[in-house]
Formats: sequence, structure tokens, C-alpha cells
Amino acid sequence: MIARICGKITERGANFLLIDINGISYKVFTPQAVMQHLDENIAGDNTISLITYHYYQVEPSKSIPILIGFLNEIEKEFFEAFITVSGVGPRAALKALNKPTAHVVRAIEEADTSFLQSLPGIGRQRAKEIVAKLQNKIGKFGLIQDDKLGEQKTKTIDIEEDALAVLIQLEYKKAEASNMIKKALEISPNIKTTEELLNLVYKQKKPVPNK
Repeated sequence: MIARICGKITERGANFLLIDINGISYKVFTPQAVMQHLDENIAGDNTISLITYHYYQVEPSKSIPILIGFLNEIEKEFFEAFITVSGVGPRAALKALNKPTAHVVRAIEEADTSFLQSLPGIGRQRAKEIVAKLQNKIGKFGLIQDDKLGEQKTKTIDIEEDALAVLIQLEYKKAEASNMIKKALEISPNIKTTEELLNLVYKQKKPVPNK
């Protein structure tokens, strides 16, 4: 399995890159949500490093290896969560995720099926299934700052430190992230998992709709 790819971009299409590694070119597909932030992550010599989701597209009489690239592990995790919805495979998710991840997550959390139906290939019924499957489970992905995508490795010991590490990975400042976590724990001090904590942080952070 190919987990990461790093090389020079030799060709760029609407939803794919050709990446050269020692004379061998790999075709890596990327969702539009990732493409939108690609330029700021390309090095001066036109090289890029991507986390990859590797799967096989099975067709009659053949099986084709496919690589889908992401700028960090959090983007990949959201993609993997998205394809757990019945009827949404990697190919469909690649096409559908053309808007910032945080916007998609907000729509799921708020059951905004109209927004979800605006994603390519997502109809009314599929939008409802996405909400039913993922609502209240993907809060941490809504904390992605889509104008600042980065990657940072942090070792964690407990859920508070784990949550802090995720927020830092999403490029929140440490003091800001610590304050967000503190407020969430004041509201619900008996949280038992990192996922629950991040979901609550997200709910506290998202804007209150105008009445």
C-alpha cells in the first residue's frame, strides 16, 4: 500500500496531478477541496508531498490501482469517514468533495441537506443518509482552517492532550486551542473520549445563526 508520495509535479489536471519520482510518473487524484489549497503547499522546485488513500477500482476483467492525495492526515480521515456512508465510494467522494471540508462538516452537523445536495453527485436521499450516518461524529473535521492546511506530529497521553494535538495540527495557536478545550470541559467535565471533546469544541466554535 502506498501511504505517502513525494515528488515533482509534471502535469496538473482538473482533479489530478502527475507526480514524477525518479523518472516514474504517478497519477494522483485529488478532491477539489484539496486542489484549492495546493499551491501554498508546493515547494520552490515544484515538489509536493501528499498523504495518499490507495484502493483498487474493480471493473470487469481488471482491477485498477488508484491513488487519492491529501495535504494532511485529517483530510484523509474525513474522506475515509465520508465513504462509510452507504452508496458513497471513493470515486463518488472524490467528485463530491469540491467545497471546503469545514463547510461540508457544518452542513452535516446542521442537517443542511440543501447544501449537501449542491455537492456533485449527491442527491436528496444520499444527503439524508450522509446526515444520518455522520452527524455528531465528525466535529473535529469542522475545525479545519481551510486557509491554513498543515501537518504536525504530536504525541499525546490523555484526551485533553490528544485534542490539543489535533487542534495544533489544524494550525490553531496553542493558547487559543487550550482555551477552546478548557471552555468545552467546563461545560461537560465528564467527557470520556477525544472525539466527544472535539465535537463539543466544534459546537462551541461554530457561529450562532441570526434570528
